[in-house]
Amino acid sequence: MVNRRPDGRWESDPTVDASLCGLWYFGMLPADDPRIAATMEVVRERLWVKTDVGGLARYEDDGYQRVSEDVKKVPGNPWFVCTLWLAQWHVATAHSTENLQPALNILNWTASHALLSGVLAEQVNPYTHAPLSVSPLTWSHATLISTVREYVMKRLEIRERLFDYDE
Repeated sequence: MVNRRPDGRWESDPTVDASLCGLWYFGMLPADDPRIAATMEVVRERLWVKTDVGGLARYEDDGYQRVSEDVKKVPGNPWFVCTLWLAQWHVATAHSTENLQPALNILNWTASHALLSGVLAEQVNPYTHAPLSVSPLTWSHATLISTVREYVMKRLEIRERLFDYDE
């Protein structure tokens, strides 16, 4: 984050935040730009929850609904929306069905952490898989729908490219 101080100077916050996905998602830079690829790797590395639950935290040392003080292992609780943003980046940069596998893994992760009714909460407990905070959360569902749509469209694009005999 970059903030303008009252004295006019700029101040940067080096906290790794999942919202960095917006740099490519909203068109500031292409998803396959090397700077975005490096940024997304740092996001995945620093925010991925290192328990059996997995998923992506919102930002480093996120205290909202905190379940664990072990921020090296659990930088914050995994959020469906943040985890799906990572899947969307994998979709956006995929050039083959093999490149789509990380996105499919995240879609499967999402499905496996939904309630039996299909309801998605805001977050997931990083140790028990239990839903945390608001449930259902429309934002989680909307991001899942967007991600599935992007995934399907990319698969079709890759398939058409593979079977385009006019080239």
